[in-house]
Amino acid sequence: MEQRNFIEIDEEFVCEHCGKKVPKLGYSCRNHCPHCLHSKHVDKNPGDREEECHGDLEPIGLEIDGKKGYVIIFKCKKCGAIRKNKSAKDDNMDLIIKLSTGTELPSN
Repeated sequence: MEQRNFIEIDEEFVCEHCGKKVPKLGYSCRNHCPHCLHSKHVDKNPGDREEECHGDLEPIGLEIDGKKGYVIIFKCKKCGAIRKNKSAKDDNMDLIIKLSTGTELPSN
């Protein structure tokens, strides 16, 4: 698969998992809900909106990267794909901590 350039899209949305309104991030691209940490499987490459799956990307783990900081690991509930994205400044730190300890997050 050909890797394309990152397309920066920072838009507000309503989270399909928890129903809360999610504002633009303002300093980078908003990728996931800061309240429940769920995302939507819409990109093949960051920002391209070419993925047809549109499943719920559930946060399942966390990595700590020296440059990026906390990186959330997601698994698509529909197709099983694994995706990663760095956390945002306004993410729910209680949920980040739970991910770092391997604790299962609430399902809402």
